[in-house]
Amino acid sequence: MEKAQAEDYLSSLLNKNLRITTSDSRMFLGQFKCTDSDRNVVLAQTFEYRIPPPPKDLEEGKERVTLDMTSRYLGLVVVPGEYIIKMEVEEFASQMRGR
Repeated sequence: MEKAQAEDYLSSLLNKNLRITTSDSRMFLGQFKCTDSDRNVVLAQTFEYRIPPPPKDLEEGKERVTLDMTSRYLGLVVVPGEYIIKMEVEEFASQMRGR
């Protein structure tokens, strides 16, 4: 991808909701504001989601337990590029119709 194409693509992502997964299994969901040459990403209105640790008294072969992700509101965050594993654009059908 050429530099001009890459810049156009990044510009098209501005203010869209991104879901970023990091190497420590956290997920950040927020509006894409900017990035830099080190692949750091700035998100606004961001929520952080974590997978809770499994219960200590859970034995194998017993009941199946569903663990919900815990979340908290962070606001404006910088996600360091070295820890980003996956980035996804969150779009709904109503947003894709305008294309």
